[in-house]
Amino acid sequence: MDITIHRPGELSAALRRDWHRAMDESPEYANPFLAPEFAIGIGRYRAGAKVAVLREGGEPVGFLPYERDALGVGRAIGLGLSDCQALVHRPGVTWDAQDLLGACGLAIFEFDHLVEEQQPFAGYVTGRFSSPVIDVKPGDGGYPEWLRATYPGQAKTTLKKERRLGRDVGEVRFVFDERDPRMLRTLMRWKSAQYRRTGRMDRFARPWIVDLVDHLFHVQEEHFTGVLSVLYAGDRPVAAHFGPRSSTVLAAWFTAYDPELHYYSPGLMMHLRTAEAAARNGVTLVDLGRGDKEYKDWLKTRELSVGEGFAARPHPVAAAYRMWRRPVRGLRNTVLAHPRLREPADRLLKTVGTLRTSRRPVAGPVRDRAR
Repeated sequence: MDITIHRPGELSAALRRDWHRAMDESPEYANPFLAPEFAIGIGRYRAGAKVAVLREGGEPVGFLPYERDALGVGRAIGLGLSDCQALVHRPGVTWDAQDLLGACGLAIFEFDHLVEEQQPFAGYVTGRFSSPVIDVKPGDGGYPEWLRATYPGQAKTTLKKERRLGRDVGEVRFVFDERDPRMLRTLMRWKSAQYRRTGRMDRFARPWIVDLVDHLFHVQEEHFTGVLSVLYAGDRPVAAHFGPRSSTVLAAWFTAYDPELHYYSPGLMMHLRTAEAAARNGVTLVDLGRGDKEYKDWLKTRELSVGEGFAARPHPVAAAYRMWRRPVRGLRNTVLAHPRLREPADRLLKTVGTLRTSRRPVAGPVRDRAR
């Protein structure tokens, strides 16, 4: 096995075609977070972004996107943002994890959404977690008919709230692929406010994430597209979602809504409308991402399994990094896995968020940088 290392933006058109071919040949690698376009996007803003290309007989057969720092600490590319991670390869290809880490110059490689089929990394997985998905297919009629057939339990309540929203605010309409960049900025402002309100880390306070999302919004390729969907009441945006899609998979990434209209359940409306429209546009799977949320339990048709852990070589940097990161991850996973711990933690975060938002307005990077 020959392994060469490249910057994502330096991949030739032929290598990108080989990468897409590997995705097409294995359904488990069809997720847009595994596409070269996502790696290239990260590489525009993260200096340590790399791609290992595996070759057999001179032919490219595998691709591992990752990030590396000066000490040899590696992470799955976009760790903290990506909901799917893997070495994308053609069927039947095998590799040795230690040889791979050595070729990449990595003492350790951290992942938290590794697809289940990555057997060479299996011995390094410290925990497995469910990742809900929706198997979607086009309906015979319009949205109401699809909703009643697919989610009969939610259909009556959701359609009733949509009718009330139409009467109170304006006619409800949905745009699956909205190309107005102003709506993307609106979504990021809403999401930024939500992060602060709930005490979470505000991703959109980081300029590089704002720039990454803006870049991916403008990517319109055959195998990868940034999809912005918006629910309107009249001319007023009510809710929005942005996520990448491949040929067959749409990743649910950033969803937010106008908090003034929360009593209409616009977030749930957004997810349902997006799933139905995605099916009509060729998507067969909507990936909701790892995490326990009530709406995911309502919407999912099944669950995938993703792993987190650390693939490491015998090295002092690897030992030190693992000693630092594993307790943090263990504490977080313990809290998330137990409702009796998770609910008080959520309440504490919301209290912090209330104090934070009462002291300062929403920050400006989203308005200034997303163009």
